[in-house]
Amino acid sequence: MEETMSRILVGTFVKRMLKEIRESPERNTRNLVDMALQFSRGRFQQHFFGAAQTMLQKEDSGYYALVRDTVAWADLDRLYTFGMNLGYNGCTAGAQRIRENEKRLGCNIPWTILLELDTEGLDRTGPRYHALIREGEALGVFVWTLLAGERPALALPLVKKHPDSAFFLFCAPGDVTPAFLDGAAEVNNLMAAVRYGEGAADACAALRKKGLLCSVWYQYGQKDTEAILNGKLFDGAQQLSPIFTILLPEPDCPAPVQRLAHQAVEQARMEQTYRTALWEAQGDNCKVDTVISDDACAACFDRDGTIREWGRRLTTTCLRAG
Repeated sequence: MEETMSRILVGTFVKRMLKEIRESPERNTRNLVDMALQFSRGRFQQHFFGAAQTMLQKEDSGYYALVRDTVAWADLDRLYTFGMNLGYNGCTAGAQRIRENEKRLGCNIPWTILLELDTEGLDRTGPRYHALIREGEALGVFVWTLLAGERPALALPLVKKHPDSAFFLFCAPGDVTPAFLDGAAEVNNLMAAVRYGEGAADACAALRKKGLLCSVWYQYGQKDTEAILNGKLFDGAQQLSPIFTILLPEPDCPAPVQRLAHQAVEQARMEQTYRTALWEAQGDNCKVDTVISDDACAACFDRDGTIREWGRRLTTTCLRAG
């Protein structure tokens, strides 16, 4: 990403705020959002930070607890790098680049892309993934979700090669091994997303101990409707101190259940009850893309390099139960 004057100014302010935020999370979080709104030029940024500014007027907001918790354990350089890649590269400069390229090329460009990696064959397929990410960044895509099979540690060199992008790497609790932790410690633009369930507490604790950015994900279906609507699922997830709690619909999840889950997530975000940022992947990703580009566009590449409908690729063994 080109070091424009705007990015340099934003980055300087963000670094200073992150250093001060441990002393006064509430005040400096509000200052950070106020600054972001001041620098916002695109409609998505203005929409997002305007809503955040309004929400943070609530003194008992769960997001203040989230900030206090996160800065207590997260490495600040990682927070800075990932935050700038996601917020500035992905949702500011990248969003503007996406709109320009959509107009020039006459096609829809997604703001985020899901990649199902063939980790066992990375020696052979690695160059294709690097080329795809470089092409995506040229179009304005700087936010990536990686499904890396049973050996997500093998995806870490790929992440490291693209320092301008923000990567969510989905894994199971058992994948968070000492070798994985050592490899992830060398990468600042990574958010490890651990499957919520048995073993997740220990995996998240290990990530936090290293100062690594940590979120959780859960694949839901009709059986989870009550736990989502009454907040039991969110309350349980927040006990692990994740930055994001990400919900993914099962392949056969009925559309009405998906709509209810997305509505529950939106409502919980507005009420700011939980000290974790809730995200219903299918509905929220489409909503962001609609704000950026008018028309929602979702993209997923499977292990063979074939582009697929995003929602249907969640049958992958990367989201295995074991």
